[in-house]
Amino acid sequence: MKKLLVICMVIAFVTFVAACGGNDKSAENTTDATETATTETSENPSYDPNRGEGKFTTVELGPLDSKKAELGDQVFQVKCSSCHKLTDEKLVGPGWAGVTERRKPEWIMNFITNTDVMIDKDPEVQAQLELCLVRMPNQNLSDDDARNLLEFMRKNDGAK
Repeated sequence: MKKLLVICMVIAFVTFVAACGGNDKSAENTTDATETATTETSENPSYDPNRGEGKFTTVELGPLDSKKAELGDQVFQVKCSSCHKLTDEKLVGPGWAGVTERRKPEWIMNFITNTDVMIDKDPEVQAQLELCLVRMPNQNLSDDDARNLLEFMRKNDGAK
C-alpha cells in the first residue's frame, strides 16, 4: 500500500513538472511567438474597419426583402432582444437604431457571424465594450440567419 502511494505521488509530481514546463529554449521561443502575435493583433495590420473580418467581402443590397426581414425579426426576438433595443437606447448592448447607416452590410454580416474575432480586432467595438461592459456572446447564427437579421435591421432603419 505504501509503495502504491509513493508511485502515485511520483507520477503526480512528474505530471505536474511536465505540465508546468521547464526552462528550456523551446519554451522561450513559444513565449516570443506569443508576444509577437499579441503585438500584431493589437495593431490590426490587415484589419479592414469598413468590412470587418470574416468571409463576407461584399453584400449586395436591393430593395428591402420583407420575407427576410420577417425571418430576421424572429431571430431578433429569440437571440437579440434580451440585450438590444430597436431604438438608440442602450439595454445591455447598444440600441440598433441607425446601425445600417453607420456600418456597411459586410461589416454587420461579419460581426454577426464572426463575433469573437471582431470584438478582438475592431477598435470601435472595443470602445463600445468599455461602455457596455458586457462582451457580446457568439450566437452561432447561420449565414442565412445573419442575412435575415441584416434585412430586419434595414427595415428598422426605414429601408424600403
